[in-house]
Amino acid sequence: MTPAEVLAELRELRELDAPTHGGRVLAYVYDSGLDELDALASAAAEIARPLNGLDPTTFPSIAAMERDVVAFTRRALHGGTRPLGRRIVGSVTSGGTESCLLAVKTARDLWRAQHPERAEQRPRLVAPATAHAAFQKAARVLDVEWDPVPCEPDGSVRADEVIRRLRSDVALVVVSAPAYPSGALDPVREVSSAAAARGILCHVDACFGGFALPWWPGLPAWDFRLPGVTSISADLHKFGYAPKGVSVLLHRGRDRHRTQFFATTQWPGYPVVNPTLLGSRSASPLAAAWAIIRYLGTAGYADLTAACIRATEDIAHAVAPIPGLAVQGLPVGPALSLIADPSVPPAQQVDPHHLADAVARSGFKIQHQPGLRQPNGTRLPHSAHLTITPVTERSMPELIGALTRAADAVRGTPQADPRLELAALRALGYGSGTRVPGPAMAWTILQLAGAGGAAKGRSLPGRLAPLMALVERLPAPVAEALLTELLARVSEP
Repeated sequence: MTPAEVLAELRELRELDAPTHGGRVLAYVYDSGLDELDALASAAAEIARPLNGLDPTTFPSIAAMERDVVAFTRRALHGGTRPLGRRIVGSVTSGGTESCLLAVKTARDLWRAQHPERAEQRPRLVAPATAHAAFQKAARVLDVEWDPVPCEPDGSVRADEVIRRLRSDVALVVVSAPAYPSGALDPVREVSSAAAARGILCHVDACFGGFALPWWPGLPAWDFRLPGVTSISADLHKFGYAPKGVSVLLHRGRDRHRTQFFATTQWPGYPVVNPTLLGSRSASPLAAAWAIIRYLGTAGYADLTAACIRATEDIAHAVAPIPGLAVQGLPVGPALSLIADPSVPPAQQVDPHHLADAVARSGFKIQHQPGLRQPNGTRLPHSAHLTITPVTERSMPELIGALTRAADAVRGTPQADPRLELAALRALGYGSGTRVPGPAMAWTILQLAGAGGAAKGRSLPGRLAPLMALVERLPAPVAEALLTELLARVSEP
């Protein structure tokens, strides 16, 4: 193929994608609405494309860009100037998941060093149930016990419920600013203070809000202004408006930061020193983030955040009078989750998953979130998540109209009932316990839920409400096996 033919094929493939610009997708993408920002990021990424982030001594531009990005993030998160040995230091990572993994890895290693007598014990990782799933991944990968704290139905968590779990076997407690599913700001002050009094590290996951909340008015302190906060993660590829994937992980103190590193001279090749999980890594996302920070500065981020504030408030005000629909809890930052209004009879309620499917027919994508039954019996309701970006403000009339029409169309329709799929799973012995279906059986069940069809039998369901209802009602290992199969089939040759 010629280069022109290759690029033409790629453009044809991209026609299948949801639009990344224009405010039509209210999850996954973060559109500043500034064309010049995209052009700048692309140019900077191309300049850095040949570099290898593995060795900043060979490519000192990487170290220079990382210094600037870390310094800007430190100022935004009130790291300020600290006495020698207590400075806020950190690293640029490949994204929020890597930042979270490294925060847990650091805490685990420090806990082990402080408790050599417990060498055979798995330390605990305490976090609200709404903490990002990356922390569950970290617990599995790093052999740490995951200890989620049940939340209230509005998505908030009580500080005392977190604090009472902070015992000597806890390596790290995590709080979110804000929690992605509901937009709730966790009680960072109370938890970090209690953690400090017990000698426990406290990580603030600001991957979502870290480059928006610093300019969001009226918030309580949640960052390095609180002495009990020992680390913070913040993603530049979210409200930093950089391309995927670039994040920052900051630590209070050089000793903690250095524990994050992997280093070895115990092989016959070059000495390996990695501040992150990756070895060789692209410098393009870093260069793009660096360029955007230099271009926007604090004032630019404040302006973009102001647009997010206006749009978030407008959506909340527009949803309030829609019968049967409600905003979950008291969200903070550029995110809202919509739920069926529990104060009205079921016949007047708007199911958020049917709403999301109906909104999609108007060209907007909002994110389905299954409900969660917690160990204490409290249920977090199923919801539809909206990430609000600066460009959302431009499409506000269309978005509000789409939400209103969709709500009117599905009002009174009960949550999808996956009785056929559940019956099939139970008949085969997969509906309870931890026995999970293999790939062939999982795909058969998924086809009952609407998967398969057009694209070589691999297409996603046209409506996600039935699949989400099934996921919500299954034991977690079974639901996870089905979803794994669905995503595997999408990209299987």
